[in-house]
Amino acid sequence: MTQIKVVKRNGSEKEFTATEGLSLMEALRDEGFDELLALCGGCCSCATCHVHIDDATLAKLVPVSADEDDLLDSSEHRNANSRLSCQIPVTDALKGAVITIAQED
Repeated sequence: MTQIKVVKRNGSEKEFTATEGLSLMEALRDEGFDELLALCGGCCSCATCHVHIDDATLAKLVPVSADEDDLLDSSEHRNANSRLSCQIPVTDALKGAVITIAQED
C-alpha cells in the first residue's frame, strides 16, 4: 500500500492509500476522484487523466513515452511535471507523492 496526497482542482487536499499493481489513474478513480475523467479507460489515447507530479516523485518514475508525450502536447495545462496517470504504475516510487489533478482542457 502506498500513501499519496492528491490536490484537487479546487485546491483541497486528500490523502489516501493506493493499492500497488494498479495504475495511478485506476487508484484515483477507485478513490472517487471523479474530476479525473480518464475517458479512454487507461489506453493512453485521450489525456483526460492528466496530473502534475511533485519534483521528488517525478524523478523516480519511468520516463514519458512518445505516445504519452504526444498526448500531453495537446493540453494547454502541460508543464514540466505533467504525466498521464494511466501510464504510472502504483509502486513504492509513489510513496509520499503529491499529485495535483491538472485543470481540464
